[in-house]
Amino acid sequence: MNGIIIINKQKGCTSHDNVHKIKKIFNEKVGHTGTLDPMAEGVLPILIGKGTLVSKYLVNHDKKYIVKLQLGIQTDTADSEGKILKELPVENMQKSKINEILKTFIGKQEQIPPIYSAIKVNGRKLYEYARKGQTVEVKARAIEIYDINLIYINEEKKQIEFEVFCGKGTYIRSLCEDIAKKLETVGYMKELKRIQVGEFKIEDSITLEELESNKENVKYINNKIISIEKLFSYTEKIILDTRKLGLFLNGVKLTQNYQDGVYRIYDVNDNFIGIGVVQDNLLKRDIIITNI
Repeated sequence: MNGIIIINKQKGCTSHDNVHKIKKIFNEKVGHTGTLDPMAEGVLPILIGKGTLVSKYLVNHDKKYIVKLQLGIQTDTADSEGKILKELPVENMQKSKINEILKTFIGKQEQIPPIYSAIKVNGRKLYEYARKGQTVEVKARAIEIYDINLIYINEEKKQIEFEVFCGKGTYIRSLCEDIAKKLETVGYMKELKRIQVGEFKIEDSITLEELESNKENVKYINNKIISIEKLFSYTEKIILDTRKLGLFLNGVKLTQNYQDGVYRIYDVNDNFIGIGVVQDNLLKRDIIITNI
């Protein structure tokens, strides 16, 4: 069991909960490429077996979310689990106005992360300061939002729902507060659903319950696991003869006339061996899946 399985995380459980349960199902080393808050749901790529070795290739993936923003109320955590700090009237609920404001967030920008986050300052996580009522300087970070689109408006409940496509490091809770501020009110992230991480989409995911109920069905499990070979199908392949393959597996760098980059490595019988990296015309091993 070496690869990635796309879990549709449900509300109320942590990313660690999912990792722990899947580890018990497969009896393999298991990891993930980025947490989702317990209140959030959606795409959670889970790395299984030697799939854990590819995490470095996945950490910078772009992400797509569906977000429900509650206007008129501010909480200390910037989400629905926090204490209410402030309530303000909501005057700007016109579709044209909301669309106009949403579009102002497209592009590269500086964003201040929420105080209730796992970013470390002076060796401690921000939420540790927040829980003790301590103040700490939170520096803005560079982020990028590629697109943002309004889905619907609920004037009665003072809520809007939108889809956002963004780069790494974007905090949706901060985005919600910033949108509310431009609407001349306050707000918090009421619901969050991650529908895409890189090429991993919600329609290709399964719930933990579905995985548990089908764990004895080998064909079902194999169909759900994305192999490392498939994951790197966008890269070129290098075929090594028996002598070169032996050197490669032993960690010897091989001279190769290829551009710098990541490559799939195969033997002369077209068996997938693993992943290699070419740098300065030298090929070195990176991830070995099959030893011969």
